[in-house]
Parts: sequence; structure tokens; C-alpha cells
Amino acid sequence: MSTLFSYLTRNRDALLADLEQLVRAESPSDQKRAIDECGRVLQRLFEDRIGVRALIFPQPVVGNHLWFSVGSADRQILIIGHFDTVWDIGRLSYRIEGDNAFGPGIFDMKGGLIQAIWAVRAIRELGFPLNRKIVFLLTTDEEVGSPTSREIIEQEAMKSEVVLVVEPPVAGTNALKTGRKGLGQFTVRIKGKAAHAGNNPQYGISAVREMAHQILFLDSLTDHSVGTTVNAGIAQGGTRLNVVAEQAEIHVDVRVAAMSEADRVVSVIRHLTPVLPGASISVEGGIIRPPMERSEATEKLFSLAAACGKELGATLTEATVGGGSDGNFTAALGIPTLDGLGAVGKGAHAENEQIVIGQLPVRAALLGELILKIATSD
Repeated sequence: MSTLFSYLTRNRDALLADLEQLVRAESPSDQKRAIDECGRVLQRLFEDRIGVRALIFPQPVVGNHLWFSVGSADRQILIIGHFDTVWDIGRLSYRIEGDNAFGPGIFDMKGGLIQAIWAVRAIRELGFPLNRKIVFLLTTDEEVGSPTSREIIEQEAMKSEVVLVVEPPVAGTNALKTGRKGLGQFTVRIKGKAAHAGNNPQYGISAVREMAHQILFLDSLTDHSVGTTVNAGIAQGGTRLNVVAEQAEIHVDVRVAAMSEADRVVSVIRHLTPVLPGASISVEGGIIRPPMERSEATEKLFSLAAACGKELGATLTEATVGGGSDGNFTAALGIPTLDGLGAVGKGAHAENEQIVIGQLPVRAALLGELILKIATSD
């Protein structure tokens, strides 16, 4: 039996207590005061469990980002995660039912953060040698697209040998994530011409009608065979019931599995052509997360993780998923990146968000064993 696993199993209740403390420190992305208080909880946990203090990246609007370093080797392993959540304060509560713990952000992704802290604690407590520095970068704006943390993430990734992302695995299969779709967001604004809808509609140009044409065209860009989806998620236009609509707006979500598809779709959307004579279109936006494409380096990293899983009696699988993470940024830089190393559970962004308590020491041990394999290699 893995020595790490034995240690973490003995300390399962302490892992769960730390997780409860972190989950109860609610941290919605748009509440800086709350998320910074959650950050202080994290800082105390890192100091108590690993004996390290944070380097703080202050932010004026979102929560402050946190950086921790363990060891002093020249080569480093980067562990990334976020502690902002999608939940308003008070919307969900922490509770335990059987072998499941529920609460805001417990699956996405505070469970993964606690597992990572304890994985490194176990390595240090048990005296395993490391010839890599372990760096944690924990951010506060992932759920809103990482606008202030992306540059920090990319800079730290460029210093790193590998990046380990403690986002949750795939719900149901517990697969690790070796691929993620890229994400694009666009706003399409349509300008028409107002006219009285009853007396002289022929003098108007309906922006709403043009919007309908454009929505159908945007929908036609979806190609499931290559993993591309284009969704007009919000559409609105017009000002009065008896006025030919002068303006309309479409908010568009794009998901792509490869940068080649991103380039194609972005070009098409940015050059949308009106159908109605006299209408005009302007487009803002672009790709905000590049796709995390499965690479040979990622395949090797997954194989290493699979070997660790086998030692723990677990058969690991891999998957490509539609949602993005900060691992998209690091993988796009060519840094070997393995995602989905967080807590087992389900219900990300759903009211039944939960983790499996009994799997906390298993997945913490998996991460610890993977760190050891990387950190003791030549």
C-alpha cells in the first residue's frame, strides 16, 4: 500500500475539516471582500499545514491572487487552481449526507485545493526527497474568464516543467482531462432604421429581422464532427411594439477543440455580412481561452498519472471536455499540462454540488505520487 495513501487515510478527518473551513468561507467572484477573506483562510491553511506564506498579487476589483512556494530547486512543478465560485453568499450551505459533502465550490474546486495542500504536506511529513520546487498559484477570477490572472499564470507556467491543474475530474467517470475546448465570446450589434410599424413600415429596416438571419447563420457554423459549437445565447432588440426595430444585439458563445477551428470561426464572425439592404453589423470579442489540445507531452504526463493510479488500485481514464480552465492557457504555451486532478464528485455550477468524502485521501495520494514521480526523475 502507498505510504502516502496510508498517511492521508489516517488524516482524512483533518482533510475534511480543512475543506469545511474553506467552503464555509464563501467566495463569489464578484465579492472582493468575501473572496479576500477566503484567501486569508487559505493562507492560514498553507502556513499551518505546509509552513509557507503567500506572496500576494493585490487586485483592485477581484480578489487578490496567491502564490506559494515549497522548496528551492531550480526546476519547478506548478499547481494551479482558483478559489472563486459561481454562488451568491447564502445560496448553498455546507452539509454532509452519508459519504458526500455538499457546499458552494466544494467540487469546483475547493476540494482539489485541500487535496493539493495535503498531498504536499504528506510528502514533507514523510520525508520524501524532492529535487523540484513546488509552486502553487491560486487565483480569484477563473469563473469570469481570468481577466486579471491570465498574465500571471502564463508567466509562472513559462518557468515550470509541468503544470498540474486541481480542477475536478469528469463527473461520473472521474477521468482526468487531457483536452479542453477553447472558448470565444462575441457581441454582435445590428443597426437598422426605425419607422412606424403601422403607418409606414416600408421605410424601416428591422434590426430584429436581421438578427434572426444572423442567428440562423451563426448556428450553421456549428460542426460537431470537429468539436465546434456556436451558440447565440442571448438575443435582444427593438424599443417599442409599434416601432420597426432600429437596433438588436446577440451574445455568442463559441467552443472549439483546435486553434485551426478557432481561427476559422473567429474570421467568419468578425466578417458577418448583413442580409437586409441598409442594415449594418459590428462585432466585438474573440477567443478568451485557447483550446487545450492533447499533445505528446500531455499523453506522457497522463501515462505517469495512470501508473500512479495503478499503484493505488485505481484505473484512470482521460477525456476531452467542453468547459475551459486556466490549464488552457498553460497548455497553449506548450507546457505539459494535466487537468482534472481535483476532488471526485459532481454538480459543478449546480445546486447539488458535492464531493465524495472517501475519495479525498485517494485523490490526494494520486497527486502526491505524481508529484514524487516528476520530482524525483532526472
